[in-house]
Amino acid sequence: MAIHITEDSRQFHLQGKNISYIIHVLKNGQIGHLYYGKKVRDRDDFSHLSKEEFRVTSSYVYEDDPAFSLDMIPQDYPGYGTSDYREPAFHIRQPDGSRISNFAYSSHRVTPGKPSLDGLPATYVEEESEAVTLTITLMDDHTGMKLDLLYTVYHDKDVIVRSARFTNEGSVSYQLDRALSASMDFPDSNFEWVQLSGGWSRERHVHTQPLHPGIQKIQSTRGTSSAQHNPFIAVQRPGTTEHYGDVYGFSLVYSGNFSGQIEVDQYERARVSMGINPFDFSWKLEPGGSFQTPELVSAFSSHGRNGLSHLYHDLYQKRLARGRWRDQERPVLINNWEATYFDFDEQKLQSIAEQSSRLGVELFVLDDGWFGRRNDDTTSLGDWFVDEAKLPNGLKPLVEKVNDTGMAFGLWFEPEMVSKQSELYEAHPDWIIQVAGRHPSTGRHQLVLDFSNPEVVDYIYDRMKTILSEANIEYVKWDMNRYMTEIGSARLASDQQMEVPHRYMLGVYDLYERLTTEFPHILFESCASGGARFDPGMLYYAPQGWTSDDTDAVERLAIQYGTSMVYPLSSMGAHISAVPNHQVKRVTSLKTRGDVAFFGAFGYELDVTKMNEEEKERMSEQITFYKQHRTLFQFGTFYRLTSPFEKGGNETAWMVVSEDGQRAVAASYQVLARPNPGFRRIQLTGLNPETEYKIEGLERTYYGDELMHAGLPLESGYDGSQTGGLEESGDFTSQLFVLTAVTNSTTMDEVEK
Repeated sequence: MAIHITEDSRQFHLQGKNISYIIHVLKNGQIGHLYYGKKVRDRDDFSHLSKEEFRVTSSYVYEDDPAFSLDMIPQDYPGYGTSDYREPAFHIRQPDGSRISNFAYSSHRVTPGKPSLDGLPATYVEEESEAVTLTITLMDDHTGMKLDLLYTVYHDKDVIVRSARFTNEGSVSYQLDRALSASMDFPDSNFEWVQLSGGWSRERHVHTQPLHPGIQKIQSTRGTSSAQHNPFIAVQRPGTTEHYGDVYGFSLVYSGNFSGQIEVDQYERARVSMGINPFDFSWKLEPGGSFQTPELVSAFSSHGRNGLSHLYHDLYQKRLARGRWRDQERPVLINNWEATYFDFDEQKLQSIAEQSSRLGVELFVLDDGWFGRRNDDTTSLGDWFVDEAKLPNGLKPLVEKVNDTGMAFGLWFEPEMVSKQSELYEAHPDWIIQVAGRHPSTGRHQLVLDFSNPEVVDYIYDRMKTILSEANIEYVKWDMNRYMTEIGSARLASDQQMEVPHRYMLGVYDLYERLTTEFPHILFESCASGGARFDPGMLYYAPQGWTSDDTDAVERLAIQYGTSMVYPLSSMGAHISAVPNHQVKRVTSLKTRGDVAFFGAFGYELDVTKMNEEEKERMSEQITFYKQHRTLFQFGTFYRLTSPFEKGGNETAWMVVSEDGQRAVAASYQVLARPNPGFRRIQLTGLNPETEYKIEGLERTYYGDELMHAGLPLESGYDGSQTGGLEESGDFTSQLFVLTAVTNSTTMDEVEK
C-alpha cells in the first residue's frame, strides 16, 4: 500500500519505492507537514516528529494554547493571515477587501491511478495500479470556497506529484491573487540551493549556493518559462556530489510565468514553494467556477544529483511524454536554416536533401522562410500560405522529391506570432496581446498573438491543419521567438486582464493538443529562441525540444550538462553545425562537434553541399555510428561525471549506460590544451562491477569495478614528440569510449568484429 492513513490522528503517510512523505491535519484543520525524505516504516503515530513550543514573539491561534502558532509549525500548503508571517501558498481577495482565509479539513479520499488535469499537461499512468492519489478537501466556511489538495505517489518511483484546485461554492465572485502548485516546510535550512539559469544561447547553466536567511527566488515574468530561469530548483545537503548525498528536486510542469522560491525563517527552517508567478496574476473565480494549478513534481534521492536526474528522466520520458514518438528512436535530421537562412529555392533544398540522404540522413527539415513573402524576419508571420516565389509548385512536390530520396520531411512554424507586415495583422489588428491606448513594443519585428482568445487559436489551428494535410509532413519544429510585453486582451473584461498570461498558455496547450491528436504520426519539436521554453509542460506535447540556438560544441557542454539535471537525452535536440560557429565564431573539429551532439536527438545544421569529400566521409561515419548506438544514446541511463561548472570548467565528462549494463559510451572533453599535462583519468559509473568490458580501440579488457574505482586513463595532448598524443590534439578535443560486455559465450574476436 502506498498511502497509509491513521484515521484517529488524521495522519497520511505516502510511500514511494524509497521515499516517505508524511502530513497530518492540524488542530485548526489546516494541513501540517511531518516528514519528507528516505523511506521510513509506517507506524500508528508520527506526531512526535513535530513539536509545538511557546515563543513569546509569536502570535497564536487559540487563546488557551499559546504553543499553537502557525509561525512555528511546519505546514503543507499554508494560507495567509492567521499567525504565519511567511509567504503563503495562496491568497484570496474577497469583495469586502478582506484577504484572510481559513481552510479547514473536510474530508479525504484515496483513488487508484492519477487524474488528468483539465487543459493542463501532467504526468500520467497507463495502468491504475502504477500509482495512487490522495485528495484532501478543505473548506472555508466564511466564503464557501473549497480547496482540493492532490498528492500522487507512484509505487515504483521516488516522486510525489502535487497540485491544488480551488472551487467557488459560494454566491459571489472572488479574486484568486496567488495559487501556487505546492509548498512545504523543512525542519532546517542546512542546504545548498541549485538552479538552472542563463540567457539566450547559454541556457540552463548550473548555479549552486548555500541557503541564507530571507528569500531566494527564481522566476519568469516573460510569458514563457524563459531562458533566464528553468522552472526547477533543488536543495542538497552540503557535500552532495553527482554520486552521493541527499538532494530534493522541485520541477513545475508549466510553460508560462512561474515562481520558485525558498524562504528561510528566523528559526532557520526552509519553506519551498513553487507555481504560477503571483506577479501580474489574478483569476476571477465566479460562483461555481474552479481553478486548477499546474502540477509540481518533487523527487528525492540519497544517491546525489545523478540519482535525482534518473528519477526525472524515467518519469518524464515514460509518463510525461506521450504518443508514438515517446519510445521510438528519433531520426537523424538536417535543418536548412544555417545552410540557407531565407535565401533558398526548390532546387537548392532538393540538392541539400539529395546529398544528405546519400550520407545517411533520415529527415530533411525546411525551416523559416517558406511562407507568405518571408525574405527576412520583418514580414509574413501569421500568413501560413506557401510562398510560390520560392516554391512555385507548392509544398507537396518538394515533399515528394525529398521522400523519393528515402528521407522524411519536416516543416517549421511559429504559430503564436504575427508580423505587422502581414495579411493576418491587417485583417485582425485586435488579435494581438496589447493594451488599448498604449504603444505595443515589438521584438524581432513581430507581435504576440492573443492565444487567450479561442477565435485566434481556432484560426491558427485551421491554417496549420491545412498545411499539414496537404503533404506527407512527418515532423514539425514549433518555434516561439518573442516574450510578452504590454500584456492585455481586447476580449477580456477589465477585472480579468491579469488572467491573460495563463489563459495564453492554456490556448497554446489547446492548440498543441488538437494538432497532436489530429496528426499522431508527426514528431513535434518545441523551440523558443532555442531553449526559452524548454520545460516539462512542453515535453507533454513535444517529446523533444531545441536545446539552444547555440550549437557550438564547447558551449553545448555546459548547456547539455545543465539540461540533463532534469530532462532525458531523448528530449534534447543536439546538432552539428558549420564552423566557424555562427553564434560564437569558434572553430572546433567535426569529431568534437559529433562527440558532443551524439548525446541527444542527433542532427545537422549546415550546408552539406559545401562540405569537402573528407568532411562528407566523416559525416557519414558519424551517422553510421550514431544509428548503431542510437537506442543507447536516446534511452540509456545518463551519468554526469565531470562538471564544466567546477574547477575552471576546462574539462567535462559524461556517459550513458544500457539498462542491462552490457553497453556504454563514455566521453571526455577538454576545452583548452595544456603543455606537458598530468596523467588524467575518469572514473566511470553505472557498470556491472563483475562484468568484463571491451573498449573499442584498446587492446585489453577491463572489469567494471576497475573502471568505476580505479578509472580509465585518458590520452594526453601534445607530448613533445611528433607522433604521440591524441588523434586531434590542441584546443577543443574529445575522447569517446565505446564499451561492450564480454560474456562467457562471446570471444574477444567476436566482440572486435
